[in-house]
Amino acid sequence: MTASRLGRDYHLLWSAAVSSRFGDALRTPALALLAATLTRDPRVIAAVTVAGQLPPLLFGLLGGVYADRWDRRRTMALVDGVRAAVVGALAVAVALDRAGVAALLLAAFLLATLGTLFDAASFALLPALVPPAALPRANGRLQAGAAVAGGFLGAPAAGLLFTAAPALPFTIDAVTFAVAALLVLALTPARPLGDAKPTPRGSVRAEIGEGVRWLRGDRTLWRFTLLTAASNLAISGLLAVLVLYALDVLRVPPAGYGLFAAAAIVGGVAGALGSGRLAARLGTVPALRAVLAVQTVALAGFALARHPVPGGLALAVFAAGTASWNSVFASYGQRRVPAGLLGRVGAAQRMVGLLTAPVGAALAGLVGAAYGTAPVAVGAAGTFALVTLAAWWALRPAPPVPPPAAPTSPGTAARPAPRPSR
Repeated sequence: MTASRLGRDYHLLWSAAVSSRFGDALRTPALALLAATLTRDPRVIAAVTVAGQLPPLLFGLLGGVYADRWDRRRTMALVDGVRAAVVGALAVAVALDRAGVAALLLAAFLLATLGTLFDAASFALLPALVPPAALPRANGRLQAGAAVAGGFLGAPAAGLLFTAAPALPFTIDAVTFAVAALLVLALTPARPLGDAKPTPRGSVRAEIGEGVRWLRGDRTLWRFTLLTAASNLAISGLLAVLVLYALDVLRVPPAGYGLFAAAAIVGGVAGALGSGRLAARLGTVPALRAVLAVQTVALAGFALARHPVPGGLALAVFAAGTASWNSVFASYGQRRVPAGLLGRVGAAQRMVGLLTAPVGAALAGLVGAAYGTAPVAVGAAGTFALVTLAAWWALRPAPPVPPPAAPTSPGTAARPAPRPSR
């Protein structure tokens, strides 16, 4: 998966991303388990989850500004170092039986806030490490590695480690952050790119506005961003009721739910690894149109299925499409956006995509409570059908990106791996 032909720096970045994702997969369920040992109040347990979801909406655009102002390699290393300290302090508090609900809320909020800066810097760093034509392949391998580390290794181990010692998952997570920071520091300092002219820094608000205006001004990228937000409405709704749908509609035995969910991980890995070849063969816009069409068919099959096997296969195909979309769409933006705006434009894209997720989950909960979970899957398939029609009607291949101009300022040097919201 590391694809050595992509170069030493990409190998280091891939290793850092996979290490960090493994730690995340240990920490996230461990936080929920720890909260459940402290209280059985669902409002408090839900608050821990919300504390980790709010920062991208509150500070995402701000993170994009500083990802464009500061050296991205050093920013990522510093953020991971601070996150290692935060999780390490939480591990000590848990080991000493001093971790209360307030500590969990604070840790979840701080880690997610730091993550907004890291995500913006990482999205902007990758194009400095690999050639533009290799971006879909590079993004796909990053996604595949993260899926394996998180879905196949970290998530299953989290409960076992927490049972052995509640502080253990947090300790390992702190170590993975520290390792990731060292790996990022080992990257070759990137030379400034030539596609952004040096300009005097304005206010934070002005710089945010500049990034948003650039995104709105690129018709194709903006339309892809809106399509991502529309599809997130369906995806978040389906995920919100997936376990109930699997148990009640597909008749998945409770003991087999883990295997059923693993189908999505397998599909995601396959889609991520194949995204580079898909984009090279079809081109970016045709590839994304085709992905939407395949996902619509897969969701329709999922909504019609009444048995675990066809349901699991349809879910795997749908997850493969999601991973392919993420890789190809992220690469498209990384090639088109000027280096000095990559952090802000990427942050604006994630913000737009995230806005619809809570709406989709809330709607799915209301529909599921009133009519059952089957209509949620039908609604998700219908939403994807509309998104696919919109994509085929509204999207056309964009004109080629102009060649690089003069060198830019040191703060715009680096580029890495994205986490698209979809």
